[in-house]
Amino acid sequence: MSSPDRSDDDFGARMRRAREGHGVSLRQIAETTKLSVRALEALERNDISLLPGGIFSRAFVRAYASEVGMDPEQTVREFMVRFPHDSVTIGSPHVPPDLDTAGEGRRRRRGIVAMLLAIIVIVAAGALYVMSRQ
Repeated sequence: MSSPDRSDDDFGARMRRAREGHGVSLRQIAETTKLSVRALEALERNDISLLPGGIFSRAFVRAYASEVGMDPEQTVREFMVRFPHDSVTIGSPHVPPDLDTAGEGRRRRRGIVAMLLAIIVIVAAGALYVMSRQ
């Protein structure tokens, strides 16, 4: 049985292995990207509480991935799947529909607004029709 940090779904361990495979230290990544070593270590431990959140977390992961030779966009998508918390996914155009709870609320509100506008147009058209018949 493999340890949890060796499993394929352990995001932080994959990041660490990619970094080690490229012979890059956390300090080197920190200097190049201006990200803190402490936050980089947290990412490798799957501790997203030390990441800045939202678009900044995704930018953080994108920068790290670029430095270790991983596909940045694919890595960010994997990050959002692994950590489907609002603090990670909010505002992302790549959030899978079942994870986009904020987007669901926006769609519902848009539907209500569209329905209300349609009712207003119908009532106004009916009123104009009745007034024109008098």
